[in-house]
Amino acid sequence: MAKTMLIGRKIGMTRIFNEIGRDIPVTVVTAGPCTVVQIKNEKKDGYPGVQIGFENKKDKHTTKPSAGHFKKAGAENMKYLKEFVPENGEDFSIGDKITVDSFEVGDDVDVRGTSKGKGFAGVMKRHGFSGGRKTHGKNSVMRAGGSVGASASPARIFPGMKMPGRMGGNTVCTKNLTIVRIDSDNNQLFIKGAVPGGKNGVLFITK
Repeated sequence: MAKTMLIGRKIGMTRIFNEIGRDIPVTVVTAGPCTVVQIKNEKKDGYPGVQIGFENKKDKHTTKPSAGHFKKAGAENMKYLKEFVPENGEDFSIGDKITVDSFEVGDDVDVRGTSKGKGFAGVMKRHGFSGGRKTHGKNSVMRAGGSVGASASPARIFPGMKMPGRMGGNTVCTKNLTIVRIDSDNNQLFIKGAVPGGKNGVLFITK
């Protein structure tokens, strides 16, 4: 369960200095304001939850069912929707705005995003294989993965075998990152350390 959640976009990384002059690497995130679109409960939906929306989008890009959903909540059409299970659902009501003021300096947050896509990668880049020997008659297996199944036994490739394939573009959650500064005027959070994804990527921040 979470106390609250915000949806935002990653701006980039920089550093700030604390009281004793020590620099702290931070990620700057533009977070919210997010609108509460729906309140879910055990009786009707089977579980408690709060659905929030982030960033408006044009009517022509919104399906009719989605437009009706937003209209029922009295909200603008939203580009991103996300649910979270609150500690106390009574703290939220439809139409509420969740902003960076819901967080405090020193709070530990979990940041979820999509990692950078790397495309099709070999085993050395994807899994950290050392590669083959570069001398003593080797001329074509420097970056090969080696044997994967043998012929007589077991005569098959086991599930989970580390092989070349698509790398990155996965949902990644980085936990227990500390908020070191809040800029309410610009809806910005300064989060210590790195967060998943590239610049302008969508992030889900949970306290």
